Amino acid sequence: MIIVNLDVMMAKRKISSQELAEKIGITQANLSILKTNKGKAIRFSTLDKICEVLECTPGDILDYQVTL
Repeated sequence: MIIVNLDVMMAKRKISSQELAEKIGITQANLSILKTNKGKAIRFSTLDKICEVLECTPGDILDYQVTL
């Protein structure tokens, strides 16, 4: 199972959902879906923009958890 830790990285970088959504060019609703692990997919271009704005790597945002 892929876990999205976007909210953690946003808190570390002190950036609001509204500000991040504007900078990466998606709606706050879609950003919320990502933050709450309800998304089924993410475009590489969106992930790239998130990492650029938050100055991080995909591994800082995405985590893998084994489900048994």
